[in-house]
Amino acid sequence: MKASQFFISTLKEAPADAEVVSHRLMTRAGMIKKLGAGIYTYMPMGLRVIRKVEAIVREEMNRAGAVELLMPVVQPAEYWQETGRWEKMGPELMRVKDRHERDYIIQPTSEEVVTDVARQELRSYKQLPRNFYHIQTKFRDERRPRFGVMRSREFIMKDAYSFDRDAASAKGSYQVMAQAYRRIFDRFGLTYRAVAADSGAIGGDLSEEFQVIAATGEDAIVYCPDSDYAANMEKAEALAPQKSRGSATAALTKTPTPGKSTCGEVAELLKVPLDTTVKSLVLATDELGAKGEVVGTQVWLLLVRGDHDMNEIKVGKVPGLDNGFRFATNAEIVEHFGTKPGYLGPIGLKKPVRIVADRDVAVMSDWICGANEEDFHFTGVNWGRDLPEPEAVADLRNIVEGDRSPDGKGVLAIERGIEVGHVFYLGTKYSQPMNAVYLDESGKPQPMEMGCYGIGITRLPAAAIEQNHDERGIIWPDAIAPFTVVICPIGMDRSAQVRAAAEQLHDELLAAGVDVMLDDRGERPGAMFADWELIGVPHRVVISDRGLKEGQLEYQHRRDAAATKVPAGEMLAFVKGRLQA
Repeated sequence: MKASQFFISTLKEAPADAEVVSHRLMTRAGMIKKLGAGIYTYMPMGLRVIRKVEAIVREEMNRAGAVELLMPVVQPAEYWQETGRWEKMGPELMRVKDRHERDYIIQPTSEEVVTDVARQELRSYKQLPRNFYHIQTKFRDERRPRFGVMRSREFIMKDAYSFDRDAASAKGSYQVMAQAYRRIFDRFGLTYRAVAADSGAIGGDLSEEFQVIAATGEDAIVYCPDSDYAANMEKAEALAPQKSRGSATAALTKTPTPGKSTCGEVAELLKVPLDTTVKSLVLATDELGAKGEVVGTQVWLLLVRGDHDMNEIKVGKVPGLDNGFRFATNAEIVEHFGTKPGYLGPIGLKKPVRIVADRDVAVMSDWICGANEEDFHFTGVNWGRDLPEPEAVADLRNIVEGDRSPDGKGVLAIERGIEVGHVFYLGTKYSQPMNAVYLDESGKPQPMEMGCYGIGITRLPAAAIEQNHDERGIIWPDAIAPFTVVICPIGMDRSAQVRAAAEQLHDELLAAGVDVMLDDRGERPGAMFADWELIGVPHRVVISDRGLKEGQLEYQHRRDAAATKVPAGEMLAFVKGRLQA
């Protein structure tokens, strides 16, 4: 490819609304242009990256036995009504009507459509297992699209859906996809982790997220440096406390804490460690009547150590809270505790509540909590002596660095990541409501067991940039760079020797199967180098009259601090060697 035949449009400044590095650099490098909130045009340079991501995904999906199809972006509402997601999906689901006033959606995902395909086409156990996938545009009407293509409203994803006869074979299909994903992300050349993820209401352990490691990532990843253990924050669980509860050594004392409503403020005032305090979190569960009206409410008090944070996913697994909960209203809190939030605790309640203590709180002694009176806290609180043992004890908190790893092989650390892929065992969540059944050997209908597997095609380049950039611009891994090599001839428009050498090397690299760009625009060296450093092409060859007179060309990787001189006749072999390294 020659630059004069391509479209290159770089900017010196990023748009004012660009919040993260990838948004700024993709815009400045001329890869995307904003059309509307969360909607972008992929310019030629950006589209080349997308196509390379798609090619790797297709190769590995086909290698894993998946079969590609293409499902529509616009889907009739009745399929979504069958599964109940027409109502449950909420405002993120873009609903539209056609000229006949029939309801449609602009798809955010395609479980319903692919399940309809399966129930029509896969009628016998002999046709299973089967895995269909597509790479398609999606739309989710995000309330606040941000971070450029990282959280846009329109985006491209690869979705795959497996169909099996029973749970055992479905788990086998899941493992095939989990390994295919590892091959895909290995080929992208990114640093990533496959982490155990929460399976939500479906339950089970078969759910993994693929996270590209980046300091700017939204997700917290918990891992053990000394083992293979890794999980997202919602799923991660440390071992239960090893210590037993100590004996009471302090008297229960109502202590003035004027204006100090947080555990941190109280600990600072009393000059005690934060981990001797206990925070009170008040939740509520509603009992609904036949018409969906609230006929009763149960208030809950969750107790978590002052230096820990509540994990809502774990809380949602506590019996009684596992059918949904909400945070209690101020009125409900005052009714049950007699005071406003900030001074709440389990002693001296106005009305009974159900108390659940985190495992760490259950082994504490001489702890501090709110006294249910403004400007006062209790110190020297002890289970059994000052209040009954908790009704329930559970893992309620987020992991913190230094917690012991569940596999017993060390302590846990935390890093940030960007989710770009997810493999998930669905079971019969969609096949049962849509009556997607096959006939087994005895002719009896059985629901198909399903799995789903997604990769964010347009999100992945942004994640790659968040991980690979410097003050000059993007640094692409070879596999997904818009061009792998750029030839930068200095004075090509003035020197026949430079032009001839540049075109010869370009043609040789092209013949060797290298994705090469020859910058024949006649730009000044500084401007030309700045453009390609911003765009992030990983390998650069500079050709100049001076170098040719010395029989030398200059090679520089995007990460190299300085150029390497290479004999002109050896540059082709040198570059090929670097590409294979």
